Amino acid sequence: MHVARAYHTACTLANGLVLVTGGYNGNALNSPELYNPSVGTWSTTGSMSAVRYSHTACTLANGSVLVSGGYKTAILSSAELYKPSTGTWSITGSMNVARYQHTSSTLVNGKVLATGGLSGSSSSNSAELYNPSGGTWTTTGNLNFARYLHIVSTLTNGSVLVAGGWGSSGVLSSAELYNPSTGSWTITGSMSTARGYHTASILANGFVLVTGGCGGAACNSAELYNPSTGTWTTTSSMSVARSQHTASTLTNGLVLVAGGSNGAACNSAELYNPSTDTWTTTGSINVARYMHTASTLANGSVLVTGGNNGGYLNSAELY
Repeated sequence: MHVARAYHTACTLANGLVLVTGGYNGNALNSPELYNPSVGTWSTTGSMSAVRYSHTACTLANGSVLVSGGYKTAILSSAELYKPSTGTWSITGSMNVARYQHTSSTLVNGKVLATGGLSGSSSSNSAELYNPSGGTWTTTGNLNFARYLHIVSTLTNGSVLVAGGWGSSGVLSSAELYNPSTGSWTITGSMSTARGYHTASILANGFVLVTGGCGGAACNSAELYNPSTGTWTTTSSMSVARSQHTASTLTNGLVLVAGGSNGAACNSAELYNPSTDTWTTTGSINVARYMHTASTLANGSVLVTGGNNGGYLNSAELY
């Protein structure tokens, strides 16, 4: 990449390019750039109106990318839209609550659900919906537990699963479901372990695989959420303890876990096979890193970008 960064976002666009936005490298950034898988090169594109990191980015049904919240010298409520056809940004409605280290999810109805995060000096239980048609945010039902640095997964039935993260009393094991039809949250089964800086991946069978981040620190444990029963079961452990890693569901149904931190940045990678409930090591990434991003490309490859390993990284690599 042209700019070293961590705490950034990466989105695969409808045209196959990958848009990387914002982040931090000693300073908060507003510079985005595009990766072209056909030629393996990066190009700069229009800058965001605000520098930000620990924000979220969601691809909308119309192909635009919505960036919201984050941090610069204060917590942000602002949001903006990237239009791939022109390479430009436009300001859209601000969130009702300034937040960072939150999650955002595109729902089946096309709206975007923003949940939790840090707001002020405490974790937030608020949630709100962005309507692309009007460019406005409206509040929706509150989470049962305030949380930040949690994970989010949109299930095959359209519900949204939120699990773990940090709350007012520490790292959480609790999980809850958002019903877009009613705008309300219900508590579902808790994970066996409280987790932060963990990952979540949707499997082909609809289950959710959660890995690492026990108590917010590196661990090798993993567990599966069954949406039909609302329960979690432990599954086989990874070969390497990690947190602040990435997890990507591949086109063949396997899950690729890469990098992370276990006291120091690690370069190991491994694959989870849902059919056999086993992990196997695979080729290591070339540069150890954590707080990086991983994006699945149209050709099935996985693009890893940036992160930190004692210094901020501008390198990128393909699996």
